[in-house]
Amino acid sequence: MLSAFFIHIAVIIVIYAILAVSLNVAVGYTGLLNLGHIAFFGIGAYTSALLTKNDVPYIMALLASGIFASVFGWLLAKITSRLKGDYLSLATLGFGFVVYAVMLNWSKLTRGPLGIAGIEKPNIFGWYLKGSGSYLIFASIIAAIIIFIIYKIVKSRYGRLLEAVRDDAIGAQALGKNIYKLKIQGLMISAFFAGIAGSLYAHYISYIDPSTFFISDIIVIFTIVIVGGLASLRGSVISAIIILGLPEMLRFVDLPSSMIGPMRQMMFAVILILILMFKPRGLFGKIDLE
Repeated sequence: MLSAFFIHIAVIIVIYAILAVSLNVAVGYTGLLNLGHIAFFGIGAYTSALLTKNDVPYIMALLASGIFASVFGWLLAKITSRLKGDYLSLATLGFGFVVYAVMLNWSKLTRGPLGIAGIEKPNIFGWYLKGSGSYLIFASIIAAIIIFIIYKIVKSRYGRLLEAVRDDAIGAQALGKNIYKLKIQGLMISAFFAGIAGSLYAHYISYIDPSTFFISDIIVIFTIVIVGGLASLRGSVISAIIILGLPEMLRFVDLPSSMIGPMRQMMFAVILILILMFKPRGLFGKIDLE
């Protein structure tokens, strides 16, 4: 029973590590403060759930969840490509609210507040991921592939162009670089992998509803990114383990069940405050949080 609990937590950590790494592409490497990132997570989850309910093979649904989220990333990027700072943040926040409202009110497609239940476990070429252990292996493989791909992207010449947009957009534009195109691509890459994370989440939990993807949940993902450090893939992974793993240890402390929730939130706050006070760049961050 205890091992099953730890495996469950490990699966959630892996999924949120993918989410944090994908957000770091936009925030840490491209310099786009996207407060609507949780929307891409939800789009991926709903896309995958609806497709598999209509007998689409899981691998195709997994890829489609990333592609569909990326399309919405393109749409958001086109709308906000000339915004920056607080205006960009507010626009992406508004996008998150719009997506949440669609999930909540388009009942014919999403079943509204009732959500989608009975989402099947993936069947990968005969490998049926029914148990948490097998799902952890599969999710870890997907996470490793994603992190490897993102690592190759950010370490390439193209990755340095994204960083140039982040550090000095005017200078990059003066050198003939299309900064608007780079911003759009950066957000699309970020959205694609968030959509993949959404698919993994939906088929693991087997039930999704709009409340799972409410805009307030972005706080946890941003906390992971900030604690790990901007523009640090390693930091996002280690931070996901710390931020999601440590609070779960409260289950083994003799506390009233009514206090566990508030104590977890308090731990999030304390960790974030300590990091901002003593390591403003996070554990492994390469740039300052502005």
